[in-house]
Amino acid sequence: MQKIGVIPGDGIGPEVIKEARRVLDAVAEKRNLSFEYEEFPIGANHYLDTGEVLADETIQRLSRKDSILLGAMGDPRVKPGILEKGALLRLRFHFDQYINLRPVKLYEGVPCPLAGEGRRIDMMFVRENTEDFYVGLGSRVKKGLSMSSLSLIRKTYEAKFDVGVDLTDEDELAFQIGVITKHGAKRVMDYAFQLAKKNGIDLVTAVDKANVLTEMYGIWREAAEEASTKYGVAKEFQYVDAVALHMVRNPERFKLLVTPNLFGDILTDLGAALQGGLGLAPSGNINPAGISMFEPVHGSAPDIAGRGMANPVGAVLSASLMMETLGHEEAAADIERAVKDTLKSGRFRTPDMGGKTSTHAMGDAIVEKLKRK
Repeated sequence: MQKIGVIPGDGIGPEVIKEARRVLDAVAEKRNLSFEYEEFPIGANHYLDTGEVLADETIQRLSRKDSILLGAMGDPRVKPGILEKGALLRLRFHFDQYINLRPVKLYEGVPCPLAGEGRRIDMMFVRENTEDFYVGLGSRVKKGLSMSSLSLIRKTYEAKFDVGVDLTDEDELAFQIGVITKHGAKRVMDYAFQLAKKNGIDLVTAVDKANVLTEMYGIWREAAEEASTKYGVAKEFQYVDAVALHMVRNPERFKLLVTPNLFGDILTDLGAALQGGLGLAPSGNINPAGISMFEPVHGSAPDIAGRGMANPVGAVLSASLMMETLGHEEAAADIERAVKDTLKSGRFRTPDMGGKTSTHAMGDAIVEKLKRK
């Protein structure tokens, strides 16, 4: 029995998570697995009703789970950042989910926005998930002399910053601090190069902007050099803007990319567009030695919530990633194969793919394919 914490979340989150759970139940029956679910009402409705984003007691209950499945987070009734920082980022940081794993794969039967027939897009992004410019260190200061005291607390270290600003000739200034530690860079590079070696990938693309942000991404490049030598896998360095260009012009050239947090967030949304849209894109927030959390890349899409229009494929493929991370590789392969066959048939397309298939009908089709194989 494996215990799964379920956070349906906001907007279309509950709809796509319902279908992901149906697929998990089907594969559990097929592979003689057993899952115990517990739902957690984290999200906009809970916050608006109670004023609470994420209670310490809720985190403690989640810490007793084997994995977490999340639908979506965000609601126009709540100021941007409250739910995202207070719940989503807090969970990532608390459970030290330092890897964000995002496969970008174009399945047969899914229209690709790029010109050319028979495009083969199949790349993996390993995104650092707890540092860089997402550490939340920053402030806004007015004209004159001011002092800001900022603290960064992680599972493995603490850092304090005292920033003095003497602002003249301007009314207001805002600053944001990015942080990359040697340990943080090393562990993400180790994960990326190990993954490449395991899957027979002969080249890892390390993404950065070291020509401008020299200190942060200097430490990043050093870690890539060491990992390349350690694991015997070749590496290349590419600036983030060049990677964006090549992803559009020649996405087939990339196999595995390892990115800092901010650039990875941006590039993987571009990757989702290449694979047919955000509704098809899965992700995992991974701590290889702890509790991981899996979620579709798309947002809460409140404009279509409750209308049966959401594409559940991203959530279903996130469940597949969860199975793989929990050690159920055959179950993970079963789920991906069922998705692949469903999309290849061309009979099932949700509105985001230009069709009329409902969320539930897409789930039905995937479950049916799963049971037949």
